[in-house]
Amino acid sequence: MSEHDEDGYAGEAVLVIDGTEIAATVDLRGYFQPIDGYYRWYGRVATNEQVSAAAGGKKTAVEIRAGEYSAKGELSDPDPWDRYRIMGTSTPPFHVPTSLEELNELNA
Repeated sequence: MSEHDEDGYAGEAVLVIDGTEIAATVDLRGYFQPIDGYYRWYGRVATNEQVSAAAGGKKTAVEIRAGEYSAKGELSDPDPWDRYRIMGTSTPPFHVPTSLEELNELNA
């Protein structure tokens, strides 16, 4: 169990690396950090040869688009299965409830 209440998204997305759009599958999570006031999101990109070729095993700036949402972030450190970690700060590339009413609807 996480110490944070997490939001998330799992599914199809488009990654933009050096101007090239690459379709990918992602699994993302995020949480608001009240101490510094930032929303932090992070996750993994499923194994994808185009992503591997574009990132080349190193930290790379990325824009991620998931439906109507988009954000800028960073790809870094692929794991042994060649799944890249993706992370960002501030507005995430997925919907986050912004009102108490919306939270109550989700928890009902």
